[in-house]
Amino acid sequence: MSLGGDIVAVLRGDAQADRVVPPTGFTARLTLFTAAAMAFLAVFALALSLATGRLADRWGSELARSATVRISAPAGQVEAQVQAALRVLRTTPGVTSARVLDAAEQRALLEPWFGPDLPIESLPAPQLIDVVEDGRGYDADGLRLRLTAEAPGAVLDDHTRWRRPLIRAADRLRALGVVSILLIAGATAAMITLAAQAALAANAQVIGVLRLVGARDVYIARAFVRRFTLRALVGAAAGAALATAAIAILPRAGDAGGFLTGLGFQGWHWLWPLAIPPLAAVVAFWATRLAAFRSLRELT
Repeated sequence: MSLGGDIVAVLRGDAQADRVVPPTGFTARLTLFTAAAMAFLAVFALALSLATGRLADRWGSELARSATVRISAPAGQVEAQVQAALRVLRTTPGVTSARVLDAAEQRALLEPWFGPDLPIESLPAPQLIDVVEDGRGYDADGLRLRLTAEAPGAVLDDHTRWRRPLIRAADRLRALGVVSILLIAGATAAMITLAAQAALAANAQVIGVLRLVGARDVYIARAFVRRFTLRALVGAAAGAALATAAIAILPRAGDAGGFLTGLGFQGWHWLWPLAIPPLAAVVAFWATRLAAFRSLRELT
């Protein structure tokens, strides 16, 4: 049996061989529905993986370019230590700017946890300095030593402990997306295999007659491979198109700023759903090919 011949047969077709496989019925509906449903899920798994990666990359990039200096000192020493910390920061290579946050900005930072009426002026809250670095970055350990010497109450938070979990989460979610697509492909192969075996069993008498008139098993198998591959291609195309349309009408990330509103594709990533139907056809081709030759050997 020639793999190249099977591929050519799928592409060119054979009207007489196609009549061996029933064009409608349970197996046809099962193949179309399975391919459509699995393609729908695959597109959403792909979109979730890409959106999660973008979100984590954006958060990590924003946190990597910024840092915070927290100054906790007695009331009479806060201003002096703030000025000392600013002098250190402004003379540190790699630091683009250093700015003291006012009471309104600090209240806005605490508002999600304590509400809008927090009396920040009457609380012993530390003074915060927002630090922005350039593309080269700065020596965090060296900066900490200088701050300790010039402003003992200053603590540098370069957000490293926030970036690392984000990077790990992004890697794991990307891997989860790949695993999900592989599981979807496996489930599609299993369902198409069952449908092909059912179709072969239902047409056992027709296959027997074809053998009597000289038809080879390769000829019969190619008819089943072509029919089920095309069914999977059509079903997957419908499922992928429906999923892409559903993703396209989701709210954009800017509308609410939440995670789920950022689910979708951006730029050339919108081309990824176009790869789902051909991949489904390849899975159906191999699943049906293996199932057909195995079933035909059993029907001998």
